[in-house]
Amino acid sequence: MEIQMKEIHKSFGSNEVLAGVDLELKTGEIHALMGENGAGKSTLMNILTGLHKRDAGFIRIDGQERYFKNAKEAEEFGITFMHQEMNTFLNMTVLENMYLNKELTTSIGLLDNKNMKKIVQGIFDELQISLNLDAQVSTLSVGQQQMLEIAKSLMVNGQVLIMDEPTAALSETEIANLFRIIRGVRERGVTIVYISHRMEEIFALCDRITVMRDGKSVSQYSVADVDVQQIVKDMVGRNIGDFYPEKKNPIGSVKFEVENFTSTPTFKDISFSVREGEIVGFSGLMGSGRTEIMRAIFGMDSYDTGELRLNGKPILIRQPSQAIEQGIGFLTENRKDEGLIMDFSLADNMTLPSIDGFTKHGLLEKKTMDDFVELLMKRLTVKAESKEIPVRSLSGGNQQKVVLSKWVGIGPQVLILDEPTRGVDVGAKREIYLLMNELAARGVAIIMISSDLPEVLRVSDRIIVIHEGRIAGEVGRDDATQEKIMNLATGGM
Repeated sequence: MEIQMKEIHKSFGSNEVLAGVDLELKTGEIHALMGENGAGKSTLMNILTGLHKRDAGFIRIDGQERYFKNAKEAEEFGITFMHQEMNTFLNMTVLENMYLNKELTTSIGLLDNKNMKKIVQGIFDELQISLNLDAQVSTLSVGQQQMLEIAKSLMVNGQVLIMDEPTAALSETEIANLFRIIRGVRERGVTIVYISHRMEEIFALCDRITVMRDGKSVSQYSVADVDVQQIVKDMVGRNIGDFYPEKKNPIGSVKFEVENFTSTPTFKDISFSVREGEIVGFSGLMGSGRTEIMRAIFGMDSYDTGELRLNGKPILIRQPSQAIEQGIGFLTENRKDEGLIMDFSLADNMTLPSIDGFTKHGLLEKKTMDDFVELLMKRLTVKAESKEIPVRSLSGGNQQKVVLSKWVGIGPQVLILDEPTRGVDVGAKREIYLLMNELAARGVAIIMISSDLPEVLRVSDRIIVIHEGRIAGEVGRDDATQEKIMNLATGGM
């Protein structure tokens, strides 16, 4: 399927999101669509699939102008959009998800489970996917759910598959498996639009790249003819300098300690410390227990035994409010369900943990709060029409900045960051790294969980590796390599 989108414009009220975008897709290619958060990538794909109507421009499919009324019509035509938040029904089985609203029936009107299973198993075998058709989707890993979404697109004879940040929550093994399946789908003549901020993935997987900036398409390249520096320059409109800024602050005395922390059967005997101004990276495979340890420290989950100490004094944390009172902030990996109240405004989300600081004699000091929010928006370069708009209307990267800003706002002593740059563009990533360095220079003790090994290696002062709920080892920054980290993460010495 050949697709040409030309001079596409789209505004929401007075906010111009697309200001003349050109995109050309060829049959059987993997085409990267890149740009900073808010550049308009998702809006462009939503116009292609009928979720939004364009204000100007045209779309041609195989030479004929064509516009879809909704996403269902686009899918029936062969164009499927796999959003970052997957469209699976967790309380239904794999088979039920595959045949939702298109079930096969026997001659007497009963569900033809035997034939449906045969067809789905054929697709799974072709893609080398191993899933139990009767398993509830809630029991699948995120990576397995991604595989299910791809298989669903082939069920409707998909010819164009749009994938938005498909590897954001996947382990290295799951990413490798996903890439194998994507390449296999391309061999069938399917065109893939691949939206990602991970440069290494783009250059390992894609054939061509279109770069968007500020609602416009600014360049298009064959992957073989361009380098990372040029792509970054096109995305941000300038040379970004050293992608991982140098951290120069001295590291002080021990700020936060965890001793013999246990929650059976998830993790056991976890002991570590973080110093003033130190960034300690936590690495490990998906399901190793990294996130669960931090959730328990912050009081989101329970634990059996263990002691927490802040500035040498024992503290008790059994719920998040107690952690916040102690000056501990936690940016969760699931920003939409746990980090934000999506219908609240930017301002309300940013000030929620520190709201008591804006009250005087029981009344909110609105001017002080507004100044505080505007300062944070400027410091974290949050792109938004107004601080009063619902946070759900922001791009994923700007939502992440809002979550981060609310914890910066409490003046933390300890800051736990779980996947702080997931789904964030290269420019915003560097801003987050700079902010982390700035907080460290103020003496904040920072714990960072990340599945991005280059990030862990370049940002952390020390790296603690978790394997099956235990600390497998600790590696200093100067001695750390990807091989050492992965060896520990998989149970090696």
